[in-house]
Amino acid sequence: MPHIALVTLVVRDYDEALAFYVDALGFELGEDTPRPDGTRWVVVRPHGAAGTGLLLARAKNDAERDRVGAQTGGRVGLFLHTEDFQRDYTRMCEAGVTFLESPRHEAYGSVVVFEDLYGNRWDLLQPTEQDHPA
Repeated sequence: MPHIALVTLVVRDYDEALAFYVDALGFELGEDTPRPDGTRWVVVRPHGAAGTGLLLARAKNDAERDRVGAQTGGRVGLFLHTEDFQRDYTRMCEAGVTFLESPRHEAYGSVVVFEDLYGNRWDLLQPTEQDHPA
């Protein structure tokens, strides 16, 4: 088993989620396929990524709707690596992404916490070279 292919993220609405992940974060739409039950199979990945993607799954009942934005109990649950922290941080600021702190430079790299449109917390992280060798 070489890698995790998809991680499900429960969302309120497919199109608003796509607008955020594709337009604000710069992700690529990998797939958007209608299914017979009226749902869609919607997959996004960071631009140029060949690995793990997000399956955007529309909440379909009250229990799922209650979890939108709180799938990790308020903790950072998703980690977006970058090769150019300042470029991506600036672009995301310009796109209206909500950051919860100022960027920090830690021993492991440059990092800042942001929220997606539902309140899920993410790290934008550029690891130091020793943590991510070429």
